[in-house]
Amino acid sequence: MPSTVIDLFNYDHRTATLTIVFRSGNVYAYKDVPEHIYLEFKEASSKGRYFNHEVKNRFVFEQLQSETPK
Repeated sequence: MPSTVIDLFNYDHRTATLTIVFRSGNVYAYKDVPEHIYLEFKEASSKGRYFNHEVKNRFVFEQLQSETPK
């Protein structure tokens, strides 16, 4: 089932960075994310719920892009 919050995500194994594109258009890069978190996130039936419990407020992040004005 597609997420209502998360559009796309990618994991860079070299830098342990999880990049998430939200449906709002905002893009964030979460730093030093262990690979097992990415793998669990990838398999989670609810990406939004997993993100809220296991990623949000647990890793340093950088906003790469913000929502474009409509």
